[in-house]
Amino acid sequence: MSVDYTKNAGILKALADPKRLMIVDMLSCGELCACKILEQFKITQPTLSHHMKILQDCGLVRGRKEGKWIHYSLNEEVVRGLQGFLEQVTTPHDDCICHESSLSGEEDCCK
Repeated sequence: MSVDYTKNAGILKALADPKRLMIVDMLSCGELCACKILEQFKITQPTLSHHMKILQDCGLVRGRKEGKWIHYSLNEEVVRGLQGFLEQVTTPHDDCICHESSLSGEEDCCK
């Protein structure tokens, strides 16, 4: 199984901010208008735009313009992919990276 570490690292980097994590948590309940997110955080519109751009650039969030506002929602496909990635890298499995020949050579480097 091929794992895209770079893509998933980008998503995790986007989530490495408490406000962005909170925004994702809010969006887990469904689509929200930017105005509702602004009310929750008491931040400026440019600051929210910055956070949303980061979340959109990694593919985790989608934006839909309606009038002067943008409505945001989670990209469920990317969320499921991240969940699967975390499951894969945190549990043992037959195609784990540690079984690659360069990592599982006959010599034990720790002896």
